[in-house]
Amino acid sequence: MYERSSVTDLADKLRAELNRYSPGGKLPSSRALVERYKVSPVTVSRAIGQLVAEGLVVTRPGAGAFRARERSPERASGDTSWQQVALSADGAADLVPRAVDATGVTVSLAVPPPGVIEFNGGYPHPSLQPERAMSAALARAGRRPGAWGRPPLEGLPELREWFARTVGGTVTSAEVLIGAGGQAGLTTALRALAPPGAPVLVESPTYPGMLAIARSSGLRPVPVPVDSDGVRPALLADAFRATGARVFVCQPLFQNPTGAVLAPERRTEVLRVARDAGAFVVEDDYVRRLVHADAGPLPRPLIADDQDGVVVHVSSLTKATSPSFRVSALIARGPALARLRAIQIVDTFFVPRPLQEAALELVGSPAWPRHLRALSAELQRRRTALTTALTTHLPTLTLPHIPTGGYHLWLRLPDTTDEAALTTAALHEGVALTPGHPYFSAEPPGPHLRLSFAAVAGTDELAEGVRRLSRAYETTS
Repeated sequence: MYERSSVTDLADKLRAELNRYSPGGKLPSSRALVERYKVSPVTVSRAIGQLVAEGLVVTRPGAGAFRARERSPERASGDTSWQQVALSADGAADLVPRAVDATGVTVSLAVPPPGVIEFNGGYPHPSLQPERAMSAALARAGRRPGAWGRPPLEGLPELREWFARTVGGTVTSAEVLIGAGGQAGLTTALRALAPPGAPVLVESPTYPGMLAIARSSGLRPVPVPVDSDGVRPALLADAFRATGARVFVCQPLFQNPTGAVLAPERRTEVLRVARDAGAFVVEDDYVRRLVHADAGPLPRPLIADDQDGVVVHVSSLTKATSPSFRVSALIARGPALARLRAIQIVDTFFVPRPLQEAALELVGSPAWPRHLRALSAELQRRRTALTTALTTHLPTLTLPHIPTGGYHLWLRLPDTTDEAALTTAALHEGVALTPGHPYFSAEPPGPHLRLSFAAVAGTDELAEGVRRLSRAYETTS
């Protein structure tokens, strides 16, 4: 059983037993709970913490945990209906809807109920995360001189240098800003480069989180189709001419969700098209460190071959480490860098120094390359297991491209398939899916599914998940 399931189960049991204690009454000690429920001390600590967060239990250092006293009745809820007018009345000049649909993001962030296989996860399973290495790095970081002081606003110089070196080309540390994860980097980039109401060109399909960023910033996402070799330069040029857009957001390496890698001959074309349009290319290099063991040499980031400041590059350590290890790099040249820096400072001030110090400790340790090698081998093993299971149990589904990097597969469903019905039926069978429609900024060409193979416990769970998906598919087809 996963740790989080054990915590939830124990919290449920303790919650049910609280009535045995009077308000202010002391609960059994942590040692007693460990022995009674045969769980780890960490599980007990987290379950008690959950009840504390709910206001049911209070803890006193050195004394233990106690049932909380009755809370005073909550005040009557007010009338917030006026906000519907205030949030929408922006004047006739505002042609971009202000409402933001975050469901495409939350579907990959939400933790499914215990027993549900997580095919919708956006991060590697805890067993794939370098927890011991991260803990050790954080402990060492806390002992660094000045670790709890205020960092430079652009980020620690050594960390900026490390990102510049890993990107390569002529990128220097002076062109690197340290940010709080890839999502934050993309948000800063779009806010800096495009005014509200402007069009922004996006790959189709593309990452729903980026579409949410664009819409929340008052931008109009315009789709540019992607095939197995990445975005199509001719259609990109057409889109620039038709819209007057000045920003194109792309994922040249293991594109989300298709897994496509931008073909070598298209790399120079994309940069030329953008330069001719006087536009920026925002390069979301989100899974470079999640390459599979059987992949060949990777192409360099687009910014490594860009001398003219066309590319604004975003990369992160998060996908290869943990959802909570939110350290990223935002790289740009020329006046755009100054604007990116100003907006990032206004939004977040800076990334906490202890986290930056921990990132330095982690990537400089012998554990880091070992982790990346182990992750690479395991992702290949899982990808192979999932494709084999799909071929065996769901041969009617189309898998247009098998990527050699990233953590998911993109499936084309038959035209008659109801995505929503299949997603609901699958959840009833005990498997959580990501439907394809949130990945399109306009009408999708057909139904799709994105299946993650990184968020599950292992290959056995992948096989069981496909069996459950097959049962759900039979009931809806």
